[in-house]
Amino acid sequence: MSSASAISPVRVAVVQFDPQCGLEHRSFNLSHSLHLARRAVAGGAQLIVLPELANTGYAYRNREEAFALAEAVPEGPSAQAWIEFAREHQVYLAAGLAERDGHKLYDCAVLVGPEGFIGKYRKAHLWNLEKLWFSPGDLGFPVFETPIGRIGLMICWDVWFPEVPRLLSLQGADIICSLNNWVWTPPPLFDETGKCMASYLTITAAHVNNTFIAAANRIGTDRGDRFLGCSLIAGTNGWPLSEVAGAEEETILFADIDLVSARSAPIWNSLNDLPRDRRVDLYGSMLGYDRHAALPR
Repeated sequence: MSSASAISPVRVAVVQFDPQCGLEHRSFNLSHSLHLARRAVAGGAQLIVLPELANTGYAYRNREEAFALAEAVPEGPSAQAWIEFAREHQVYLAAGLAERDGHKLYDCAVLVGPEGFIGKYRKAHLWNLEKLWFSPGDLGFPVFETPIGRIGLMICWDVWFPEVPRLLSLQGADIICSLNNWVWTPPPLFDETGKCMASYLTITAAHVNNTFIAAANRIGTDRGDRFLGCSLIAGTNGWPLSEVAGAEEETILFADIDLVSARSAPIWNSLNDLPRDRRVDLYGSMLGYDRHAALPR
């Protein structure tokens, strides 16, 4: 996309790498995330997305280990290091970490920028063993106003729930930063193009909500858990704006986008407008969202 005609030209980067779990790896995970973020800055990135739990790795042995690896937000060392990085380089950065709040733990995403700490999102939909370590998110689905546009956050398993990107888009998100640890599931894992199911879910979410989605996943093996890679940046029409990353390699993907162009994207033609065409008069009671309606059996 030509920056000459762009209202809000932004170069977005998603970082795919292999953070390992354990106290002995925590320092390296953080320093390597900063190293890769510096490479993204060298490539011109203004918005950088790191994976879920980028500072701790994923495969905790027990809740005690998860608690030891977690930190307060934004006071903890990882959040502070990312804040300092964003200020120094005048960029925006979304990164995943384990948050400790009293005795509760949350799978958390932080958004930081040149102005410092902007906000956080706590993962609402927990996958498998995450339910043994973390409490479900309690902050809703916030969208953050920034000078480059409105930024929403979601984490991994969230994309399987269409309500999440829809709620973010309805709040005006110009881009959704999707921080992931997409894990191997029963085969087939990939199609003939090398994409995994999460790739298509991201593409679909971007398409049906007409919003950009920058999805950063991890790679490698963490205590027996294997991860899928396949990071991507999807345009408002759903199609990837650069290649979809492979399943194994550490890499950084870039895309040049007009961030606020998402605000006119839902109007496809003179008769079709995605937000307007929703049948909210029907959805609530059928899905059990209406507290006065009987829940589906």
